[in-house]
Amino acid sequence: PEKPKELEADAAEDTRPKVSADTVEVSTTDATMNALPTAGNKLLMSLTDGGFQYLLAGIRATAGIKAGRYMVEAKIVEMQKGGDQSGAARDKVPQPRNLFRIGLSTSGSSLILGDAGPDSVCFDSEGAFIHEKIRKKTVAKFGRDSTIAMLVNLDESSPNVNTVSLFKDGVRICQPQAIPEKMRGKTLYPTITYRNVTVQVNFGPQPLAPLPFTCRMLGDAAQADVELAPAPQAKGGKYEVLFPVGLPETGYFDWVDAFIEKNPDYVELSDRKIIEWAVKSGMWKPKAAGHSNDKPDMKFGIPAMDDLSVSRLLKHIAPVTKRNFIVPELKANLSDSERKKALLRFAPPEFKKVACVVMGEPTAEYKARVHEVILSEKKRKAEGEKKKKGAEEERKRLIEAKQKKSEEARKANKRKRDGEAEEEAKEEEPEEKPAEEAKADEEVVVQLTEEEKALKCRKTPVPDITETILAKSYANFSLPTVAEGFDAVTFAWQSEAECATLMKDWIFAKKLTQRVEDLKIGDSFKEAWSTWQKQLAEWRKLASEWKDPNKRKALLAKRVEAKKKVAEEKGDEPPKEEKEIEIDLEELDVFAVEDINDLGNGEPLFANFAPEDWALLTLRFELHLLVHSFRHDLADPSRTAFHESHLTYYYNKYYKRAFNVKYFGVSKLQDIIDWIQDTVEIVPKNGTMEWQLSEDTPLHNFVKLTEDHRRDRQRRMDMGDETAELKFQRSAQSAGAPRQTPSNPLANAVKG
Repeated sequence: PEKPKELEADAAEDTRPKVSADTVEVSTTDATMNALPTAGNKLLMSLTDGGFQYLLAGIRATAGIKAGRYMVEAKIVEMQKGGDQSGAARDKVPQPRNLFRIGLSTSGSSLILGDAGPDSVCFDSEGAFIHEKIRKKTVAKFGRDSTIAMLVNLDESSPNVNTVSLFKDGVRICQPQAIPEKMRGKTLYPTITYRNVTVQVNFGPQPLAPLPFTCRMLGDAAQADVELAPAPQAKGGKYEVLFPVGLPETGYFDWVDAFIEKNPDYVELSDRKIIEWAVKSGMWKPKAAGHSNDKPDMKFGIPAMDDLSVSRLLKHIAPVTKRNFIVPELKANLSDSERKKALLRFAPPEFKKVACVVMGEPTAEYKARVHEVILSEKKRKAEGEKKKKGAEEERKRLIEAKQKKSEEARKANKRKRDGEAEEEAKEEEPEEKPAEEAKADEEVVVQLTEEEKALKCRKTPVPDITETILAKSYANFSLPTVAEGFDAVTFAWQSEAECATLMKDWIFAKKLTQRVEDLKIGDSFKEAWSTWQKQLAEWRKLASEWKDPNKRKALLAKRVEAKKKVAEEKGDEPPKEEKEIEIDLEELDVFAVEDINDLGNGEPLFANFAPEDWALLTLRFELHLLVHSFRHDLADPSRTAFHESHLTYYYNKYYKRAFNVKYFGVSKLQDIIDWIQDTVEIVPKNGTMEWQLSEDTPLHNFVKLTEDHRRDRQRRMDMGDETAELKFQRSAQSAGAPRQTPSNPLANAVKG
């Protein structure tokens, strides 16, 4: 086919004032952190250590094109080889390893060309022209040592207006590509994205490889046709490092996003931005549980990325670059020790270190933005559902049309076989647009509910901090102070005094609901638990012997001998043989019993204990000891009890076995506590487990309480109250039981 005629003409003489050539270059600040301009900003290199070898670098020119026709040049002068990956990691490494893209982007947009954003367009070394998610093959692949020229035509008098073209060594290699409508009328900045290559850039005024027609380079542009991007200015002669300080689940990261939207010259240093960067660079990140907004899962299946080398190296790079930074480390910024470590990294005097506390009642502007985000998410979901529904209806319509056509063909064949005259073909009437299709063209309208309008912050799909991390750290959270090394501490929403009160109340509330992961079991618990086990074993043995007629005789004989021995030691006459004392156990005041091992006739107070009673006796003491030991071992005056929801955790931690209410034949913990409410209770106000007996309560008192409860339960059953009957499970384990032996009351009672 005949080669298309070149429509570009020689540039006309332009006498308008021109920009100074040395002001048109790549920006040292409008660039990703791994971009390294050198040799007077004419060579672009990048960091390649560790995970950086997989990340794209991006850099924007200092001058953007508003009108006219101008060109910029770039040449790949080096292609770097990287470390070989083996096994599964090889399939996860982004390809191609060496990549170069040249294109246009708007101010403040992503520096990664080809990231599916609406504000950029580019050519890449693989031969594609890319805008948003559309990749169109336009040129052959190109590599090292070729001078690539990008021609940007915004000249209203040109037939190629609002197009961008590519030339290789002065020869056109693609036809003009239209600049998307949404980018027209905006200042367009030449932008380069690259990975594992070294790139020479040339903004002029003289080209490295002249085109078939004369064309001015960007460095020779008329001042009226370009806009020079102002370099970020250091406030008061210093660049700012901002440390936002806020509480989890109170809109912290939405505040950070809003701040960056208003202040695009601030670079965010965080794990979430590294992940976003990696995904834009072509890495696929699997979804994983156990992550948070503060510390998202960084596992890509690529060792050099998973070892956190990118994050580590960024901490060294940031302090030596002249930029404004925001460091949204939620947990770290709440800890004074972590804040001090972070401040040490920005010790150079050219940085002003500011802590901004984001707590309390948000501003009206922030709430409006939150509502806007929620509404946008609702609309996106509604549009997705509408699109899915439309696709399903279209599928059904096509099936029905196909079935109708098939039926008509079948009838026609039958008439032909039967020798009937064929029906005169009816002229197909144009189908009316179904109501569903008409609706599909309508814009989806969604509104916020009253509940959503009342929201002050947005709930995200994942927590800001995981429960495990929060439980270990929240007690040490504090507000920042100038004494820590900050140059200033500001408060975005409420005053310092109000934030201090909020922090104190928040920590106190957390102490009632968060479990202590690093709680150390003290010696006092171990000693008390050992003493109890020995005493319980003695009681169980005595009860067993009393029930055995032969052993009971021996017990009574031993009792008589003991009395004789006491009399002899005192010099008294040996006691005469006593008649067996009749004791009415029903009328006996258990709390007046002096010796629970002998009521006066040798019978122990616990002689009638069934396995359920021994189980309740054990549980009484275990929970009594647990709540006191927690208070003693934690040694926090502001937190003397734990929440009922954490009983299973602490029970397992102290007694090394699981606690399960179902083995007591009930469905909720409160039913169990009702049996032993004389020992522990669940406080209705806050749900904490509180003791009812003093720490030094004698062990025999637990037997008396258990016997009193047994008698009360027996009386109720005698009166026909079926609810008084205990229905503990006897099986030590059941289907689906955890690997650890559960706290089965009857199994433990039998073991004694």
